[in-house]
Amino acid sequence: QVQLVESGGGLVQPGGSLRLSCAKSGSIASIFIMGWYRQAPGKERELVADINAGGVAYYADSVKGRFTISRDNARDSVELQMSSLQPEDTAVYYCNLRSIITNRGHGYWGQGTQVTVSS
Repeated sequence: QVQLVESGGGLVQPGGSLRLSCAKSGSIASIFIMGWYRQAPGKERELVADINAGGVAYYADSVKGRFTISRDNARDSVELQMSSLQPEDTAVYYCNLRSIITNRGHGYWGQGTQVTVSS
């Protein structure tokens, strides 16, 4: 059974930075993609960024140029470096892992970590 354990998050002022980390335990018998989603109050969960085993990354338009996703294949972990944070980035952030044949929005999920951007 795959489990995802997240760390990082917290309260930061506008313009500040945070880093989220996620590590996988358990095995999955396929090549997989790791990523981050977020869900703000009253809104649907949305993809922030994901990255495949080859290091090819996708970013939502709202975070391009501000967030950077990286992956350590040896440790089966993924990080999200967030910079120039704004109040609209406030959300619960979820780590996600899916096989390459699984559509975005599905797969395994972490428990979520709160990111609050406020002065």
